[in-house]
Amino acid sequence: MDQIPICDTHAHYDDEAFDPDREALLSEGLREGGVDFVVNVGASMRGTDASVEYAGRYDVIYAGCGIHPDDVGVFEHAGYVLPGEPEAGSDSEEKLFERRRRQEWARFSCSDEAMSHLEELCRRAKVVCVGEIGLDYHWMVEEKEVQQRWFREQMHLAYELGLPINVHSRNAAQDTFDMIRENYDAGHCTGGIIHCYSGSRELAREYVKMGYHIGIGGVVTFKNSKTLKRVVEDTPLEYLVTETDCPYLSPEPGRGKRNDSRNIRYVIEEIAKLKQMDTETCARILQKNAHEVYRIKI
Repeated sequence: MDQIPICDTHAHYDDEAFDPDREALLSEGLREGGVDFVVNVGASMRGTDASVEYAGRYDVIYAGCGIHPDDVGVFEHAGYVLPGEPEAGSDSEEKLFERRRRQEWARFSCSDEAMSHLEELCRRAKVVCVGEIGLDYHWMVEEKEVQQRWFREQMHLAYELGLPINVHSRNAAQDTFDMIRENYDAGHCTGGIIHCYSGSRELAREYVKMGYHIGIGGVVTFKNSKTLKRVVEDTPLEYLVTETDCPYLSPEPGRGKRNDSRNIRYVIEEIAKLKQMDTETCARILQKNAHEVYRIKI
C-alpha cells in the first residue's frame, strides 16, 4: 500500500489542529507517505488566503478558494459589525467563532470588495477550484436565502474563471442539487466535486450525468455507512475521487483521531473492495480522476 498514489481533493491544513507539525507534513511527510497532491480548500476568507499561501510554498499543495455557507457573512455583512460584539476575553468555542466571523466582515467595506478579493485569489497560480461552497442547513449560521445567494454568486464566479467547484452540502441535498441543476441548465456547468457525499445513489447518478464527481472520504470505511457504500458500488469508478476533509473524518482504523492525507490508503482499499478489483488498479484510476477534475497534469 505504501507505493500506491494518493490524491486528496479536499483538505484543511490551515486548521489549528495542524499547528504543531504542519511544516513537517507539508514539506516532506505527505510526499514520503505516498501523497501525489493535496487541494487545501478554503472555507472562510482567512482559510482561502492560507490555501493560496500554502500552494505557493509547498509543491504538494494546490488551492481551492471559496467561502463555506457558514462564513458567507463575509459578503452579506461586509462593512459593518452587528450589535453585541463578544467580549474580547471570552473563550468559549461559540464566542471565538463569532468573533472571528466579525473580524472577517471588518476586513472589507462592502460585499463587492470581498468578492473582488476572492476573485483575485482564484486567479492565482495553482488555484484549481472555487470551493468549498454550497449550503448547510444543519447549523443555519446564515439564513437559507443568504446561503443560496452566495452559492449562486460563487458558482457564477467559477464559470467566469473556467474553474470547477467543490461543493459542501449538509441537510440540504435537494436544494443543492436544484441550484447546481439550475446552473447546468443555464449552460454554466463548471464540473467539480460533490464533497463528502451523503446523498442517495439516485441523486449521485444525476450529478454524474451533469459531469460532476463524487467525493469519497473516511466515512466509507465505517461499518454503518451502508448508503455511501451502495453509492460507491453504483457509481462508475471514473466519477469517484478521494478526499479527507482533514483534520476531520478519519477512516477506520483511526476513527476519532486527527486525520491527514496519508489515511486515504484505507479509503482506496475500501473502494477497491466494493468495486471487487485490486487496490493498485483502483488507486491509479482514482489518481487519474483527481488530476482530470482539477486539470492538473500527471
